[in-house]
Amino acid sequence: MADLNRHSMLEDAQGIAYGAGMAAFAITILTHLGLVTGQTAGLAVLISYATGWGFGPVFFAVNLPFYWLGYKRIGLRFVLKTFVAVGLMSALAMVFPHWVRFDHLNPIVGAVLFGAISGSALLALFRHGASLGGVGIVALYLQDKTGFRAGWTQLIFDVAIFALALTLRDVPTVAISALGALVVNLVIAVNHRRDRYVAT
Repeated sequence: MADLNRHSMLEDAQGIAYGAGMAAFAITILTHLGLVTGQTAGLAVLISYATGWGFGPVFFAVNLPFYWLGYKRIGLRFVLKTFVAVGLMSALAMVFPHWVRFDHLNPIVGAVLFGAISGSALLALFRHGASLGGVGIVALYLQDKTGFRAGWTQLIFDVAIFALALTLRDVPTVAISALGALVVNLVIAVNHRRDRYVAT
């Protein structure tokens, strides 16, 4: 009997394509405004700002060390889907600035849009058994090994990212960026429940 909770290959492809595409569009908004964010994407954004390197290649490279932990902690299926999602997002993040231009975008509105679009992108990826890699994998690994809560690990990392951002951006810009990160987390917290949605 077929598992009704399991997504078909076509459904997975659509979900991952949507998630990666919307995440790349959200990063286009973020970097257009010179804002920052948390997690692995935030680290890649800061490296991009500090070096002048493109976000896409940096994000792809930053995620490479995390795949082994993802394989050990969650499995090959998750890692392969995540690798595809990260690769697609990285590629699209390089071309979106050539496809999309903003004549005027209020930074606060842009931060909220970034958060909402990123949140929906991550929800799509989670529901199809993928992610955008990075810190979340390490957080789960440390939780398994030490009992230290994954949420605290992610929070500590984000605090460090935003503190580091103050060396590259002014306080108002970092504050507006924090609003965007808050919206991302609220979208996920309200809409992603393992007992209601099964990602396979």
